[in-house]
Amino acid sequence: LVIYINPPYAEATTAKTVAKTGSNKSKVATDNRTYRRYKKDLGKASNELFAQFLIRIYKEIPNCKIANFSTLKPLQSTNFEDFRNIFQAKLETLFIIPSKSFDNVSGNFPIGFFIWSTNIKRVFKTIQADVYNIRGKGRGYKKIYTKKDAKYINEWLQLLQEDSDAIGILDVRGNDFQNSKYCCIQKPNFERTSHSTLIPITAINVYPICIYFSARLCIEATWLNDRDQFLYPNNKWKKDKEFQRDCLIFTLFHGKNRVTSKDDINYWIPFAEKEVRPKERYKSHFMIDFLNGKIKPSKEKQTSIAEKEKNEIDLSSEPIIDNLSTEAKAVYTAGKELWKYYHSKKDSNPDASYYDIREYFQGRGKNGRMNNSSSDEKYNDLISDLREKQKDLADKIAKKVYEYGFLV
Repeated sequence: LVIYINPPYAEATTAKTVAKTGSNKSKVATDNRTYRRYKKDLGKASNELFAQFLIRIYKEIPNCKIANFSTLKPLQSTNFEDFRNIFQAKLETLFIIPSKSFDNVSGNFPIGFFIWSTNIKRVFKTIQADVYNIRGKGRGYKKIYTKKDAKYINEWLQLLQEDSDAIGILDVRGNDFQNSKYCCIQKPNFERTSHSTLIPITAINVYPICIYFSARLCIEATWLNDRDQFLYPNNKWKKDKEFQRDCLIFTLFHGKNRVTSKDDINYWIPFAEKEVRPKERYKSHFMIDFLNGKIKPSKEKQTSIAEKEKNEIDLSSEPIIDNLSTEAKAVYTAGKELWKYYHSKKDSNPDASYYDIREYFQGRGKNGRMNNSSSDEKYNDLISDLREKQKDLADKIAKKVYEYGFLV
């Protein structure tokens, strides 16, 4: 018996639920007999109707073949771990197409066509899937994998919690590419507004926090990698000082660094007054001192981090500015030109952050969002140059992201 299904994708939880701007879809996946019968087997996947379809066929029509369209959640999602333990069928073949191939589907993610043999018991580990674009043209292959009992990047992040004075807050959600858009750095007094995880950034954990931030954002999120999971890294990054410095510079000049001086001290100014000539002295010289190796974490704090990581971490400070890679130096230099131009303006704010400078030149539209460009052509040239240099740095960091196990 062969069963073909295009199962409904509806689930109880929505993006509005997570953001606290709406509620779960009432009874969309929970008001039926299949949900009640297989809830224990499905775990968190029980909120999804297509998972209920699959598990019922698997349990009630044994030894059949199932051909279905669905997202890649059965293979990759952490919410489907219980499902994968129960649904042990051999995945014979798989091809992937963009979600936009279907009518009335919002979002930009991969949808797969699966063919399962339920008479062959197999725990899914990996498969090489054919990839097609929205016009049906072949675009090569993609390796899809899951790691049983895998440790994910946010488990590593929890080890970096510190209670020292914060210079900012890392705001994150989820372990996959689709949630990387929520990854950002906020002001120290930022308050939780969603289901995000908030990690204070201090002199103790600034390096690993910047590595986390860079790993999540140095590779562009696309429809194809949308569900790929970021993993707990290996220990090789700890000895790669150049990689650490690259990530710090990448973080300083990234658009997702949303630190502002409007209602809090800006600790993220990377240039000395004599370099960019602000109207007044800065309120904080933290980042300037950090970049010049003048801030040294106490040995007590070094030990606490090392114990958490079960491995020695070299937190000794050293001058960073004089030891930047070619790519990081290019970003830093381009950033300095932008700062100098901003501070040449009569109404410039001495404590302005990168976010403040962008807002100053680009302004905001009627919807309150920052505009994409400015009427100031010199600014446009400067920011364009900085972003090009930042892209080169991102490409360099991306190679290490795979080498150090953040992605497979």
